[in-house]
This record gives sequence, structure tokens and C-alpha cells, in this order.
Amino acid sequence: MKRHKFCYGNPAGKRFLILFVIVWLFLLLKLLKVEELLFSHKDTYLVEPYLSTSSFVKNKYTNFNQDVQYEINCFLLYNQEPEEVGKSLEIRRKRIIDLDDEDVVAITTNCQVYHTIREYHLKPLSQEEEVFPLAYSLVVHKDAIMVERLIHTIYSSQNVYCIHYDQKSSSTFKRALENLAKCFPNIFIASRLEEVEYAAISRLQADLNCLSDLLKSSTPWKYVINLCGQDFPLKSNFELVSELKKLNGGNMLETVKPSSSKRERFIYHYELQNTPYKYMKMPVKTNISKEPPPHNIEMFVGSAYFVLCRAFVQYVLESPLAQDFFEWSRDTYSPDEHFWATLVRVPGAPGQVSRDAHDITDLQSKTRLVKWNYLEGHLYPPCTGTHLRSVCIFGAAELRWLINYGHWFANKFDSKVDPVLIKCLAEKLAEQQKEWVVLSSEKKFIRKTSTGVSS
Repeated sequence: MKRHKFCYGNPAGKRFLILFVIVWLFLLLKLLKVEELLFSHKDTYLVEPYLSTSSFVKNKYTNFNQDVQYEINCFLLYNQEPEEVGKSLEIRRKRIIDLDDEDVVAITTNCQVYHTIREYHLKPLSQEEEVFPLAYSLVVHKDAIMVERLIHTIYSSQNVYCIHYDQKSSSTFKRALENLAKCFPNIFIASRLEEVEYAAISRLQADLNCLSDLLKSSTPWKYVINLCGQDFPLKSNFELVSELKKLNGGNMLETVKPSSSKRERFIYHYELQNTPYKYMKMPVKTNISKEPPPHNIEMFVGSAYFVLCRAFVQYVLESPLAQDFFEWSRDTYSPDEHFWATLVRVPGAPGQVSRDAHDITDLQSKTRLVKWNYLEGHLYPPCTGTHLRSVCIFGAAELRWLINYGHWFANKFDSKVDPVLIKCLAEKLAEQQKEWVVLSSEKKFIRKTSTGVSS
């Protein structure tokens, strides 16, 4: 029988074998992402890596130290030092890896350890804050770490916090927030949870669920504020209390007469339908005209976000007029953007805004500072971050502008767009809180001394 020589025994065969092995190794290394292990550290920025429980992060960055040149001095950034602003821009060019939902589950599993890690103040810091508790309604659906940072920044032990998470959210996200709530006596998950659909009545219902629970709370809160997961405060708790006292029982929210395009949102019947867009369902306009609103209510529009006095919340939840208006709004588009703006104009409503009063725009209402790309360079400076559906996701170069503009909260923030801004904003607010509490105690001491009560 004729024997065949093994083809790799000749020089050409050896070259083929070597080439085959090189290609095979290259593909294997590509599969294992070894090139990232070896070469990508300089192109990566880890947000709070010491808290990560991710096997990906731990395996890949076990010996990884963040480059010292990217340590940000928030004081210098606030003062708009060019070098510090430049550092923040360099970080934004990197691949930003933040903590995921599993990390938040892990860090909130042991509440005592979590309190220590995050350095929570578990007692009221001043008498002014203690006698003026606030309530929060947080309607969220993703990015547990952003929600955790928001709560950490707005947390005060005398306040009360209701979290409503979307029923469609991931099980890990839900578990993270449930863990977080269990670590505090004044944070709880809403007793009734909705599947929240974009621009539908379920978004409004989620807030109403929290408001109902908050009224049942034993905390005698004065005002309630609603937030979402991409909001962040611009005032410390002490400053916010001082501002809210000036309202003297009034409400703070956007409320303006509707344009013709906004009117179409509630003069036609809308049906919740599946769409080819990002959102699974959203209200779609039909040709069916709606009846006018009940009780001869005059319509106004505004934002979904508010700062409401307790008496107004009781009115909304108990008034037949408000309940009828809610039912009428079920088949409208984005009812949360006309529900509050309209009811606050109803004669006799607690903290009402007169129907004849001038429009209160989003820039006049301090509830939420938002940059729209088509108004940048006209009403406010250009966005230094990026845009999502015409809304600016703020960048670190806007830190000073945000703090000094005068609003109480802002939207939007995203740690994967600019982690430096969130870090420095939280740090600045903590500094301001401390300064105001110290100043308050000194003023009290002076007052007591001058009246002979203390020495």
C-alpha cells in the first residue's frame, strides 16, 4: 500500500502550521479579551471600583490602580480651573465602568456595614430640619447605583422616602432597592406597584400610590417632592428647608396655558398600543374627540415634577373633583404633565395659583432645572455633556452653573456620561449642608447669649 508522507514534514507545511497556530491563538486571545486585560487599563475609568462585586471587574482589574492624574479636586473644578475641567473631559473619553445592580445588592446586604461605608447621618443635624420634615416620592426603573447615590445625597433621618419601582424592572434592580429600603426606618417601597408605560396614566398613578402611602406615614412632613432616577439635588437639605419655609404653604411647580400642540394631548382620545420604538407601549392619538374636562376645569400644562404642600396632596387624594379629573385624564397623552399644573389652579385648592396669574414656566419654577438643546445659547449656556431626546445630560464643566442658578433639583445626570459631576455635586452639597448647620448653631448660641438664656 502506498504511503503518504505527512504534509507538515516539508518546509511549506511547517509554514502553514505556524500560520495556523498564530491565527488560532489570535482568535483565542480575542475570545478571552486578553488584549483588554493587557492594554486597556489606560482607556478605562472605574467608578468606585472598591465597591464592585463584579467578577468581570475583579478578574480584569485586580491590580488596577486609577491613574493619579485623574483624581479630581472638586473645589478646583467648581472654580472652573482649566486643568481640572480638562481632567474631567479626559475621563469622559474613557470607557466608564460603574457599579451594576448586583453591586448595590451586595453593599446593602449588611446594613451596618452599608451605613459605615456611605457615612450616613442617622440623626437630625439641626433643629430647623428636625421640625420641618420633608417627603419624597421616587419613581424609578433602572440603574440602582444612580438611585442609591440620589437617596444618599437627599437623605435626612427626619424625612420620609417612598420608592416606586417599575414592575417591569429587572429582579436584581428590585432586590437592590428592597435591600436599601430595609436599611432605614424612614425609607419604604410603595405598597402598590405599577407597570409604568411611557406618557401613560401609569406614570401618574405611580406617584399617587407613593403620595397615598406617605400621607399614612407617621412622619408629619410639610412638603413632598417627586424625583426620578436621573435627577439630582442642587441644594442641601438645610437650604431646601429654608427655601420651602418661604413658600408659606404654597406650592412650587410649572403651570402655563397650553399651546395648540399641547392641547392635542387631551382633546383627543389616546389608546395604549404596542409601538416599534424603544418603549414597549405608549399612548397613540385617535380621531375620537374627548368631552371637555369635568367640573368646568380650565386646563393648564407643565412638568410632571412638583413640590407640593401636605394640604394640597390631601386635597388631590380626597377631593371628588380631583378624582373625576384623574379618571377623565386616563386616555390622554402624558397626563402627569397637565394633572398637577391644572389642579393647582383650581379655586379653593390649598396653596393654589390663581387662574389669572401669569404663567409659571420651568425656569421660574424651582422644581427642576432642565436644558433643552434648542434653547441653549439663548436661555442658558450650551450643554457640556451630551443630549438625549433634546435634553442635556450635564457635564462637569456645568457644576458651578448648576449650583448657582437657584433651582432646587436638576435633570438629567448619568454616571456613564460624566461620573465627575455627580461626585463633585454630592461633595459640594455635603460641604454646604455642614456650613449651614454650623452657622445655624452659632446664630442660636448668639441669640441665647444676648437674651441671657445661655453664656
